[in-house]
Amino acid sequence: MTIDALDALTLARIQFAFTISFHFIFPAFSIGLASFLMVLEGLWLKTGKPLYLDLFKYWLKVFAVAFAMGVVSGIVMSYQFGTNWSVFSDRAGPVIGPLMAYEVLTAFFLEAGFLGVMLFGMNRVGKKLHFAATCLVALGTFVSAFWILSVNSWMQTPTGFVMGDNGQFLPGGSWLDIIFNPSFPYRLVHTVIAAYLTTAFVVGGVGAWHLLRNSANAHARKMFSMAMWMAALVAPIQIFAGDMHGLNTLEHQPQKVMAMEGHYDSHPEGAPLILFGIPDSEAKEVRYKLEIPKVSSLILKHDPNAPLAGLDTIPDEDEPPVGIVFWSFRVMVGIGFAMLGLGMWSLLARWRGRLYDWTWLHRAALVMGPSGFVAVIAGWITTEVGRQPFTVYNLMRTADSASPLDAPAVATSLLAFVIVYFAVFGIGTWYIMKLMHNIPHDDETGVKRGDTGPIRTAGITPGPSQNPGEADTFPADRPRDDRGEG
Repeated sequence: MTIDALDALTLARIQFAFTISFHFIFPAFSIGLASFLMVLEGLWLKTGKPLYLDLFKYWLKVFAVAFAMGVVSGIVMSYQFGTNWSVFSDRAGPVIGPLMAYEVLTAFFLEAGFLGVMLFGMNRVGKKLHFAATCLVALGTFVSAFWILSVNSWMQTPTGFVMGDNGQFLPGGSWLDIIFNPSFPYRLVHTVIAAYLTTAFVVGGVGAWHLLRNSANAHARKMFSMAMWMAALVAPIQIFAGDMHGLNTLEHQPQKVMAMEGHYDSHPEGAPLILFGIPDSEAKEVRYKLEIPKVSSLILKHDPNAPLAGLDTIPDEDEPPVGIVFWSFRVMVGIGFAMLGLGMWSLLARWRGRLYDWTWLHRAALVMGPSGFVAVIAGWITTEVGRQPFTVYNLMRTADSASPLDAPAVATSLLAFVIVYFAVFGIGTWYIMKLMHNIPHDDETGVKRGDTGPIRTAGITPGPSQNPGEADTFPADRPRDDRGEG
């Protein structure tokens, strides 16, 4: 292979990593936000409290922008299968092509078909039908994640195929074996929960920002309370789901776990947990490491004395880049435990009746606002880089998957992507931040309590159950609100 080919391959990998990292941010947010909107609208219909409708309208505008940017970035990314990875597309297309088509035929059509009703339709179709549209959009985001993660999981743990005479992967039996490949259930649960936590911490960060400005604001209180409930209840579930996913990965992709753990050498009598260090793949060791004896075996095998194989059992050409996987995994896990810590802190504040006036808790939540995005990107890097040097695990190498392009051609498109993405999505992100900076209240929506006129920003008409005299803030002498109702 020539230097030009090596350069073109490296640039193609960088380009795909860059575009997918930008893209993944938006679905990770919109999946959780769609479900949050569904909950808010359901609570409004059930209780008739205008506060839930205000929050629905507030986050609906954010969802519309994030959803649009996710669609645009996803469409652009998909073209790279034909431009930069045509060999992979040709060989794996008979298996992954139908799965990606199912995503369009089910999820995308579902989202696109009901998004307009969700954004503009309540005063045209009625509250219940509008709520059904919101539910279907939320379902569509989940179905989209289902198919995309099925594709990715098949590339990680390929099953249900036969090899054709021309080297193509062909369906070899039941499509259920392809769709529900060994790693798919674990990856689906782990990723979807991560999306919910990402949204929860954004909502919590926004609520904390407004509580720091005005701790009596009812909208900020409700946002913050709901987000902290999510953090406290779901973060432990995510840690358990991550552990199960790790055990599945150890079974089907052992060298990925070896890289995550930094185990260059095998440990026949219990492997240590390396907390920190600097992996050195040339010397085959982790330098300056801080480790806890036998804890890695305890976590991965549930036996502190269980043997664990190391990268010394894997050919050098099949080893993933250890340094990247080692550190991205620690970033993901570290943020996960930080989320758990903030959730437990919020429970303490709630128990002590200080949820809305504990300033340091609000500051911590504000800092943790974007943490979910960092965690999902770090997790994605761990998954994808840990699979290297293969696109289809142990069956098709990344070096054999790329299109026969010259390096200057790939470099030009990469530069164009960088410029356009930072310009377009930078502006979109700035606009989302601007929307979050504003706190929702009646004057912004163009409707006062009890008014039945149309709301300009979302096309929603308040229901007759809204009470014009209902207070906008919770009375200070109501203990259940001080402890975080909702």
